[in-house]
Amino acid sequence: MSTCTARVLLCLSEKGLEYDWCRSTRCRREPISNNLIHLPFGQIPAFEDFVQTFALLSESRAICKYLLRSSSFTESSIVDEWMEAEAHRFIIGQIIVIPAFQLVPDEKVIGTELEKLGKVLDVYEERLSKCRYLAGHYTMADMNHIPCLFYFMKTPYATAVTSRSPSK
Repeated sequence: MSTCTARVLLCLSEKGLEYDWCRSTRCRREPISNNLIHLPFGQIPAFEDFVQTFALLSESRAICKYLLRSSSFTESSIVDEWMEAEAHRFIIGQIIVIPAFQLVPDEKVIGTELEKLGKVLDVYEERLSKCRYLAGHYTMADMNHIPCLFYFMKTPYATAVTSRSPSK
């Protein structure tokens, strides 16, 4: 269910990269087992690259950027911009994360999140009306949105945001 893990798996799959999957038993904020203690923030997914150089990363977006750095600086910067938009503007914690932990979401916060998300989707609509993909062609900028959108579209709030007219 981890959108972060799904993001990394999508990236690995799209790049056609081979990897070893090591499943963690960590779930629902349980203490970190000894084999994960070396992670700076103690979170999953974690990524180690022993082929090129030793790299230990634990932020899903950083892992994906590491895997995708074969493009030009300009292209990488455009992809980074849209990945940052997803990370910081695509706010749906009360709608997806809180219920996933069987906690009661705050409807007032959900209203605020939906209002902000509507404005963000207006920007996306404008961009995607000019080209099919966020960075001009299919990249991690597009893939990065899939895990959250997958869960969001299963909520009753999806129709409220996707059926409205763009605000001007």
